[in-house]
Amino acid sequence: MSEQPGWQLDRASAELYERFLVDRVTSIWARDLIGRVGLRPAARVLDVACGTGVAARLAAAKVGDGGRVAALDVNRGMLAVARSLPAPEGAPIEWHEGSADALPFGEGEFEAVLCQLGLQFFPRRQAALREMRRVLGTPGRIGTSVYTSIDRNPAANALAEAVDGHLGEGASEAKRSEHSLADPDEVSRLFDAAGFAGAQLETVTQTVRFPSVERWIEIQFVATPLAALVADRDPTQRDKIVGLVSADVGEALAAFASDDGFAFPQEAHVVVANC
Repeated sequence: MSEQPGWQLDRASAELYERFLVDRVTSIWARDLIGRVGLRPAARVLDVACGTGVAARLAAAKVGDGGRVAALDVNRGMLAVARSLPAPEGAPIEWHEGSADALPFGEGEFEAVLCQLGLQFFPRRQAALREMRRVLGTPGRIGTSVYTSIDRNPAANALAEAVDGHLGEGASEAKRSEHSLADPDEVSRLFDAAGFAGAQLETVTQTVRFPSVERWIEIQFVATPLAALVADRDPTQRDKIVGLVSADVGEALAAFASDDGFAFPQEAHVVVANC
């Protein structure tokens, strides 16, 4: 991932997300999820809530030229970036715009479904999982990950607290929503109700690394929905807000910073189930 200093608000948020967050965060979880699902050569795979396509690209390499990979997201901007990136080796990727609770595919069309860090954002989670079950053949396999509670993710928690402290109570809602499906029992019930057999949930911790706390905070304010909080501010105000938030987060997370950079734990529930 190339690094650029300062604010880059002249670029689409999806492009910034791909540039600044995929290599350092989402690719870690994508590799973990695909490894757990165990994709075989020539398999037919669907990636739901694909974002800019990191899991789909890794899946394409795994299944090879004889496989099929379809990737779906409701966000047109994310898909535009996904389509613009060089095609990976392996299976060609079909990019689809659509909702997870109304998948534009036939019954039993896929052998594996991936949904990385997306289920927590769906307004109709149960309907979405039932749709994923519908498009899976028998045997079929699904792999899903969702972040655990924010108080078990120290970096996200410190950021949310600092954002609320400087921008007002509730300003951190977008960050906190990433952790809205944290109860493992609730996650398991969703899979059971959707008709998946023997869902296995494991709570997993990965280490996320950035050059510094300050750099991580800058990226949060340009490449995530938190950017909307400062989009209308002039550069001086934006820099002041980022500086204040960085100072608070740096103090709260001093134990995770060193001369080698900023490395913090990130925790998620990972579910693999069969049908």
